[in-house]
Amino acid sequence: MSNKQAPASAQLISESIGEILAQGTRGVLATVVESGASPLAVGAKLIAHESGEKVGGLGDATVDGAVAKQGIAFLRSRDEAKTFYVRDFAPELTTFAETRILFERIESEPRLVIAGAGHVGASLARIAALVGFQVTLIDDRAEFVERELFSAQSEQGIDLIAADDWQAAMGRAIGSGRGVSVAIVTRGHKQDEECLRATIKARPDYVGMIGSKRRTNIVLEKLREEDASENELQKVRAPIGLDIGAVSPEEVALAILAEIVAERRSGSGAPLSSWRRS
Repeated sequence: MSNKQAPASAQLISESIGEILAQGTRGVLATVVESGASPLAVGAKLIAHESGEKVGGLGDATVDGAVAKQGIAFLRSRDEAKTFYVRDFAPELTTFAETRILFERIESEPRLVIAGAGHVGASLARIAALVGFQVTLIDDRAEFVERELFSAQSEQGIDLIAADDWQAAMGRAIGSGRGVSVAIVTRGHKQDEECLRATIKARPDYVGMIGSKRRTNIVLEKLREEDASENELQKVRAPIGLDIGAVSPEEVALAILAEIVAERRSGSGAPLSSWRRS
């Protein structure tokens, strides 16, 4: 039985990419860039969703399966794009050994929802916008989220929300939670509780809360008494951020964003020079 398949249409590939971006999920676009001695056509494309779903095809069902599996492994790396020979990940497919395939990550821009527009929250919003996050900044004090406070060109994309109800505003901003990080940096216990209550229900990829160990434990214990999911509470980074000795609001914001990026990119947070001292 032949494994040969017809190539996918450009429209089908485009629609699948749009679906991944709209849903906040991830996927890989695999494209044949050198066919080698194989019958695969240069330019043939396959999309592998992180769920395991495949769209399109490279011209052979066996190759498609191997490429989809490699695509999931590629998503666990930090690469945006990388080429592989089929022999690199499926040496048993000798007919296609010299076929070279380009893997490209499909992923929407990371989203960051910040609860609290005080000094730390505002600084975090500005820094995150600079490094490419889609930022939503929420506060129940309208004067803290006025556009004139965020007038720089790099700050124009920050979505500013004056919340009448913290839980409702947080729920709407987080949405499905896919591809979303949440930083809770409000001014008090009551606001922390309301924001965290809404956040853990939405299950974002990352959630952290500012405050001392005592303050964060009070909030977590309060939600635990309300029968909040223990599994979700264990995921809360509290106190939020990496230990860089931060003092100023801007330094605290940097420490928070560093942890968010490390979580997103599967970084260790360790010094890159540590190998020299091991």
